[in-house]
Amino acid sequence: MGSMVWGFVTDFFTYETTKSVVVKSWSVGIINRIVQLLIISYFVGWVFIHEKSYQSKDTGIESSVMTKVKGFGNHSNQVMDVADYVFPQQGAGIFCIMTKVIITENQFQSTCPEVARGFDCTTDDDCEKHLGSILTNGKITGVCLNFTSSNVTKGHCQIQGWCPAEDDKVKIHPMLDVKDFTIFIKNSVRFPMFNVTRGNFLSSMTKEEIRSCHYHPETNPYCPIFRVSDVLNYTEQNLFHLTNKGGEIGINIEWKCNLDMDIDYCRPKYSFTRLDAPFAKNAISSGYNFRFAKYYKTQNGTEFRTLHKAYAIRFDVMVTGNAGKFDTVPTLINVVAAFTSVGLGTVLCDIILLNFLKGADQYKAKKFEEVSDAQIEASLRSPGSQLSLKQGIKSSYDSGAISLAASEQPI
Repeated sequence: MGSMVWGFVTDFFTYETTKSVVVKSWSVGIINRIVQLLIISYFVGWVFIHEKSYQSKDTGIESSVMTKVKGFGNHSNQVMDVADYVFPQQGAGIFCIMTKVIITENQFQSTCPEVARGFDCTTDDDCEKHLGSILTNGKITGVCLNFTSSNVTKGHCQIQGWCPAEDDKVKIHPMLDVKDFTIFIKNSVRFPMFNVTRGNFLSSMTKEEIRSCHYHPETNPYCPIFRVSDVLNYTEQNLFHLTNKGGEIGINIEWKCNLDMDIDYCRPKYSFTRLDAPFAKNAISSGYNFRFAKYYKTQNGTEFRTLHKAYAIRFDVMVTGNAGKFDTVPTLINVVAAFTSVGLGTVLCDIILLNFLKGADQYKAKKFEEVSDAQIEASLRSPGSQLSLKQGIKSSYDSGAISLAASEQPI
């Protein structure tokens, strides 16, 4: 037991130092240099040039977006202007252009038959099973209302609420003139870390140029005015389907600013996408619509309303980006990481030498060697001891390194 404890103590108080072994092998040497070249290329090309890891990055972008829509359209024999089809009217980063509206006029608080599908009945029992349903235009009372139409007796469950009930199955032609509308976007951003503020108008653009231009990704990529038809083309959307059912379009303004260069090179980049694309093929939740009402009172004080169910194209203006500037700390960190990673080539070559090449056992014997105090004292007294260099082993130019001769390391 005592010998085991003493052995543990002696093993614990040991010291390991690096021993360099120069292996003169073309195959291993080529692998080592290729791995080192790949690591250096990665850090130079990707880390420093592409990712600019020598910079401090500010991703806490502060942004303000203002929008304005212009254009006239025809819907249900009426000329619609901005006040009719844009909602909300504040010109924020999220707005809707209404393309189809189903209007139910003169609704009063009363009871009436439900016109939605699935609420037909022959007896009151058929309606009682729908009590508490939220898929109706009002509160189900449990009463079945029977009436005759075209010599056919039909029954509909009775609701209590705003009557007559809305019938959204009517066919209304959407406002296709939306394709000619224009969207004006005014965007300002600030990077608080560097106290830099930029806007999406180029300093070289005049007032007349801004008013007359239209965005194009190649010929005019910095114009802040967008045709709706162009936006739909960039997202590959069908005009009739989108105006008939509604949808959600994203306009992304991306700022990537290299503040080591002139500030005028800090410019926005626009991209477009259909945000509700995952639901486009779903018959239940496809498209986009909402309801709103306008309320009135009769002369005797009874309240009534006009209900609008609007199908719309919703536009979300999203602002993303970051700014970077040279900083000593991240530069030093990445330089040290690069030099450290170059050593991975040595690790890979050691794995090959120790496990796959001919003469692996001999390499292990030269690379790993245990030295005790007794062996050191013996070597000092006897220069020809086992710690002295054997014939065929030469000292390398590096301090503490030895070189394996070809006779001892067949590869």
